[in-house]
Amino acid sequence: MSERIPVTVLGATGVVGQRFVRRLAGHPRFRLAHLAASEKSAGRRYREACDWRLPGEPWAGCGDFEVLPVADARLATPVVFSALDAAAARTVEPELAHAGAAVFSNASAFRMEEDVPLLVPEVDPESLALLDRQRRERGWRGAIVCNPNCTATILALALAPLHRAFGVEALLVSTLQAASGAGHPGVASLDLLGNVVPHIRGEEEKVAEEIGKLLGTLEGERLVPAAFPVSAACHRVPVVDGHTEAVSVKLGGDPPPAAVRAVLEAFRGEPQRLRLPSAPSRPLRVHDAPDRPQPRLDVDEEAGMVVHVGRLRPCAVLGTKLTLAGHNAERGAAGASLLNAELALARGRLPGIPRG
Repeated sequence: MSERIPVTVLGATGVVGQRFVRRLAGHPRFRLAHLAASEKSAGRRYREACDWRLPGEPWAGCGDFEVLPVADARLATPVVFSALDAAAARTVEPELAHAGAAVFSNASAFRMEEDVPLLVPEVDPESLALLDRQRRERGWRGAIVCNPNCTATILALALAPLHRAFGVEALLVSTLQAASGAGHPGVASLDLLGNVVPHIRGEEEKVAEEIGKLLGTLEGERLVPAAFPVSAACHRVPVVDGHTEAVSVKLGGDPPPAAVRAVLEAFRGEPQRLRLPSAPSRPLRVHDAPDRPQPRLDVDEEAGMVVHVGRLRPCAVLGTKLTLAGHNAERGAAGASLLNAELALARGRLPGIPRG
């Protein structure tokens, strides 16, 4: 493409918003045009409004951008990346979609709507077909595409090839979730340091619902969720970045670990075939060492876009056990939405913009 597409970031001062800004600052296909945040930040320079928390160049070279209010009409650029909370997203995102913007949302507000793609590009790229129904029934010139909850994203990337090869029949997952998943300032340090908090509001329900939609089957313009029981237990732990998930899964035919490993190692998807800018060379990395994966050692690989699999072994209850780790704020949030937009562009799904 000869010209980069102008984009907006909503919620640009938060943990995920900052990662959007850093990723977009040098993106080959998208050009950062506007930053938006809450009323307390609006009207200020980004360097004044944003307590920058990431390594590298402060404010990713965008410190002089004016922060706009989320209701500003100028925000309806061809592509919008949303890091808003669910309550704000429920109002703002449809307004932008109606005005013609393709909104790639990290918020939970529209994830489970029947006509909204819940997209992980390696897992369910065909879900973009739901946009035809969305625009027809809602009358939007633009669109809303959601990425899943970060925990569900990491889990879906490992389960998708297994579901295709064998069929998932039952799932048990226990998560150890990083502090950054709670945003900033998040969980108070005296509540989390040296501790494990065995409850994250709404998280277990999101995992169970979203996995069914992600691994479902598209029948015309209707998504039929995968139907298998899911039991999730979610915990907040004193890790900065990177969610760990201990998984037991019942697979059709009870395949041996070697067969499961072969499927996981061979897994590639549309982002790899299309060589999308934010795509890792391989979405899954299978580890041999008995003490891997570990968040500190593994989750930053390929800009945080790889999901790591280890401790693949038999399970006496469900048949197969494995441990997953992935970057919750990159593969599970900012990087996820950006990869979704890259896939939509490559498939000609951005309103008024040719395939590119």
